[in-house]
Formats: sequence, C-alpha cells, structure tokens
Amino acid sequence: MRIAIISDIHSNLEALDKTLQLIKQKNIDEIVCLGDIIGYGANPNECIDLVRQATSKILLGNHDEAATSLKQIEDFNPYARNAVMWTSKQLTEPNKEFIRGLPNKLELNGLLFTHSSPYQPEEWHYILSPSEAQFNFDFFTQPICFIGHSHAPVIFSEDYWARDVVRDKRFIINVGSVGQPRDLNWKLSFGIFDTDKWMYENIRAEYDVKTASDKIRKAGLPQPLAERILIGR
Repeated sequence: MRIAIISDIHSNLEALDKTLQLIKQKNIDEIVCLGDIIGYGANPNECIDLVRQATSKILLGNHDEAATSLKQIEDFNPYARNAVMWTSKQLTEPNKEFIRGLPNKLELNGLLFTHSSPYQPEEWHYILSPSEAQFNFDFFTQPICFIGHSHAPVIFSEDYWARDVVRDKRFIINVGSVGQPRDLNWKLSFGIFDTDKWMYENIRAEYDVKTASDKIRKAGLPQPLAERILIGR
C-alpha cells in the first residue's frame, strides 16, 4: 500500500490543490490527513470540503479544535489568535460539526498517525528535538508514528543514528506542512510511505504561493501571515 500523509494545510487552497494533483500522479492507495486543515489562510471551508472528498482518514489538529470550540486560544500568539477568531466566523455549521467529531489518532496498516505526538496527543505537545522524540518512543508500539504540528519535515530514529527508514528500527516521521512550511523553504511538504517496500519519501513542490498570500491580505487577516508563507518561516 502507498499512503500519502498530509498535514497542516491551514486554509491554503492553492497549496492543497497542488498537493492533491501530485498525489493523483503518484499511484496512491490511501490518503491520511494529520489535521490542522484550517487556520491562518483564507479558504477554510473550501479546504475542509476538498480534504473530505479526498479521504475519510482525517485527524484533529490544534487549530481545528481552537476554531470550532474557541478553547485555549489564549495559548496562541496574537496573529494565530486573530486567524482562529476569523476562521471560526467563516466556518459553516456542518464543517464545525465535522471537525468536532474528528479523532486524535489513527492506526492503519500497523502504523500510527497523530497530529502532534504519541504522548498525550490531545495536549498538542511538540516534537522538535531528538531528546523529545526519544521520550515519545515509549508511548507507542508501532514501528512508525507519523506526525505534523511543527511544520518542519524531519525523521527521528529510536537509535538516534538511522536516517533511512528500515524495517528493523522505529521512527517518528514529521511530514511537514502543506500550506504553511516553517523550515525556511516555502514549498509545500507532504509524505509518501510504501508499506510493501517500507520506503518513505518527503515531497516538496512549488505552488501558487503569491495567490495564497494575496488572499490572506484581502481577507483582512494579519499581514505577517501573508508574508511568512512566501519565505517558509
């Protein structure tokens, strides 16, 4: 089975459109969305609708939760909080109800998928370093856990040294962000895992980032949100 793993779309319709186009070209059997479909960008309802058309394997992200419940928005920075409030007003009631029903984690073909971390996935912890990854290996039993949340693609190995995904080692793999990369690379990011070959590939691609940025400005969202997607930070 070939699984495409997408995460952190953040209402960026242009990036999502391009991602789904690429997925169609790559002989994919299943798509898993790790959450944060919404937040930051200008097309929340359109992105939810597209993801729902593409897959039923969809997880909850912290921005999804915040925009539909307005819980813990004090934990967000001012720009993100502004975007959460704006997004909440834009969402249709059916899309709010859909988001509220999403799970925090999923197991598929012996692999684990969650938005933030295997340790307390509902608390939105970050995994940013090898030491944080080592802590999290104790909280799942599957050979691989796929995550998003930090917007930066990276592979962590339980033995610290392995960088290529192999069958006899365990990994936490961050697939990066479709709509809001933050590794100083503005190109969209997602992952493809082949369960037969046991092979992982991170995909980066250009998309119409200028249109996505212009839409953020025109929507009246904070200017820095429009600027950051142009440079990937």
